[in-house]
Amino acid sequence: MSNNLSRLLDIMAKLRDPDGGCPWDLEQDFATIAPHTIEEAYEVADAIQSGDMMAVKDELGDLLFQSVFYAQMGKERGLFDFDAIAGHIADKMIRRHPHVFGEVNVATADDQVRHWEELKARERAEKAAASGKPPSALDGVIAGLPALTRAIKLQKRAARVGFDWTRAEEILDKIEEEIGELRVEITAATPTKERMQDELGDLLFALVNLARRLDIDPETALRGTNAKFDRRFRQVEAGLAAQGRSPAEASLEEMEALWVDAKRRERPDNA
Repeated sequence: MSNNLSRLLDIMAKLRDPDGGCPWDLEQDFATIAPHTIEEAYEVADAIQSGDMMAVKDELGDLLFQSVFYAQMGKERGLFDFDAIAGHIADKMIRRHPHVFGEVNVATADDQVRHWEELKARERAEKAAASGKPPSALDGVIAGLPALTRAIKLQKRAARVGFDWTRAEEILDKIEEEIGELRVEITAATPTKERMQDELGDLLFALVNLARRLDIDPETALRGTNAKFDRRFRQVEAGLAAQGRSPAEASLEEMEALWVDAKRRERPDNA
């Protein structure tokens, strides 16, 4: 084990030491740390998207600290420690890469993906058998994933057994159908939030399906649009500020004109 990793593990143990440790760290458990882990993972993704590699290094350190935190809590309860975690994932990687560490021959990256999924499917089937539950193609797609990510995974799993659209045009037809059903609920004599939410969910699921068919990550696409909106709205604010006004003092039409101008200055051919 490297000196820095050993040092980090020692620091974590000290933070959790009832005799002189950090009160906040001592109060935490697996459930309270989990949201911080999710946040740190998103911060890694954000740093990567920004292209700032020093920020990536910094955020990866924060994410690693989350694993160290779990390892220390597991050690305190006699469940596992960092070495056991590392050993488990090392064994899993060797088992899932027999073309690297064993006798299996894999010619292409696509072959590797298929082989990887076959191995994981066998592992899921063994786990289902051990639990006494009937196996499903959807086993292992946990409910706690971000909704967009889970939608993609559910669709990919179903597609492997043939439950999938074959052409993007078919999905576009489905999207139009879902928009129609949502419109019906919005314009109903007594619209209900529950039914509108249900139809909106169906529409979002269909849009994710289209993104998957086009080989576009919807999370990445939406992140890009979020960044674009942020950038252009700030230009709207700057335009109003130059007039000595704020958005609250402008009409929607005035802000829309500034928005269109921001789009035109960014990229003249942007629709």
